[in-house]
Amino acid sequence: MTRAIVIGAGVAGLATAGLLAKEGYDVLVLEKNTAVGGRAGSLERDGFRFDTGPSWYLMPRVFDHFFAMMGTSADEQLDLVDLDPGYRVFREPHGGAPAESVTVRAGREEAVRLFESLEPGSGDRLRDYLDSAQHASTMAERHFLYNPFTRLSGLTDREVLGGLPQLVPLLAGRLQSFVARRFRHPLLRQILGYPAVFLGTDPRTAPAMYHLMSALDLDDGVSYPQGGFRRLVEVIEELAVQAGVTVRTGAEVTRIRVTEPSGLRPRADGVEWIDADGARHLELADLVVSAADLHHTETALLPRALQSYPERWWRSRVSGPGAVLVMLGVRGRLDALAHHSLFFAADWDANFDAIFGADPRVPSPASVYVCRPSATDDSVAPDGHENLFVLVPVPADPGLGHGGPDGAGSPAVERAADAAIDLVADWAGIPDLRERIVVRETTGPEDFARDYHSWRGGMLGPAHVLSQSAMFRAQNASRRVDGLYYAGATTAPGVGVPMCLISAELVLKRIRGDHSGGPLPESPARRAQETR
Repeated sequence: MTRAIVIGAGVAGLATAGLLAKEGYDVLVLEKNTAVGGRAGSLERDGFRFDTGPSWYLMPRVFDHFFAMMGTSADEQLDLVDLDPGYRVFREPHGGAPAESVTVRAGREEAVRLFESLEPGSGDRLRDYLDSAQHASTMAERHFLYNPFTRLSGLTDREVLGGLPQLVPLLAGRLQSFVARRFRHPLLRQILGYPAVFLGTDPRTAPAMYHLMSALDLDDGVSYPQGGFRRLVEVIEELAVQAGVTVRTGAEVTRIRVTEPSGLRPRADGVEWIDADGARHLELADLVVSAADLHHTETALLPRALQSYPERWWRSRVSGPGAVLVMLGVRGRLDALAHHSLFFAADWDANFDAIFGADPRVPSPASVYVCRPSATDDSVAPDGHENLFVLVPVPADPGLGHGGPDGAGSPAVERAADAAIDLVADWAGIPDLRERIVVRETTGPEDFARDYHSWRGGMLGPAHVLSQSAMFRAQNASRRVDGLYYAGATTAPGVGVPMCLISAELVLKRIRGDHSGGPLPESPARRAQETR
């Protein structure tokens, strides 16, 4: 049996391990932390269970396809709940008036009604916008997201060539201006522009192609897996283990071993790692997949001469944002908040200048995301309490400090957390929110750097500007070392849980020598079961 080692037990690492085990490999996963999940982590305290990372279940076709590749289905593995409303939006108050808020209900026609209510005549423009977004999303899944870009033929498909008149302006244009040409109301512009943050970028620099994100929430709707994303991670791990994968936690890889036979290209043939007691180990393998942060993999685990993406390459990259995360256990109900709520600062440009500009700083006020999973899931909080996850996008800078329990984090992190709590309390009309908090935990950019070796302490990875998207993003195989592959949000196709699942499939394609541009055929056993 051919042996594979996977570095990192986040979503991408576990998914890659599972697919390789299905392929017939003997797979060992080495994870530096004491629990699996990576950025899709969880925290338990005093009866509360917090997801500490992803919380939007979007792109269900990608999840369905991955589960089918593993011989099962999302319906069999997850208890998915369709959210209605999908989310609620609050906009910064001004002139002494309360914050403006709108509720985004599930489905296209509900979105059309909302847009019409705020900007008469915009409903038909939204339908056209979503038609375009659906087409872009379909094209992306068929030809770009699953494409290893190892053959030019993958970009000369008849459908791609026929779509160039529509694709080129979407790639050359910018999302914010694309939206502004179609809609005038500032809140509608923000609803359509904010998904760029899910891609780790500024809507002013994100390609207009990413308007496809609006098809995911306004058209396809938003779901939630009962048990949260922790349950999703558990399922992916369980499927991998059932396929024969061994997962070892508390095992930090310190070097990728590379042999250089005379006259042949260097080849990865194992890793060195240390356990929780500091003992050193050598593990040999036929191939190595790093699902760790790519910057760490390249600059810390490989010698300089074998780095495809050395430090000088990273100096010209654009990072996605950092984050201050605030996990709150709150006494009593918080019906003013939906399962997902977005709080938008009125000065959109100043907000993004603070995060991505030449003088980075914590925005004030910040645009904040709040997840209230207890609105849907009774298991995440004790009776009579609510569970809140608050995300404050900030510059990717470990110097902002670390988080901690009950205000024990670094001053800049705790100030950002305090400001976010007060903002939510004020804009959502919950004046006693601070007094009702019974559990508080924070995370800062320094934690991302320490726990995940995250480049610049970023929350997501390289931003999805055009020069860091699709074929321009760091790809899934080393250019200098045979048998070394890369998966995860810092490589192609990009950030987000669905992208991590696709990156696992891209690794499998690379190993197989498969140059196709779309998803691989699904499990024959699964297809037979579905047709019975």
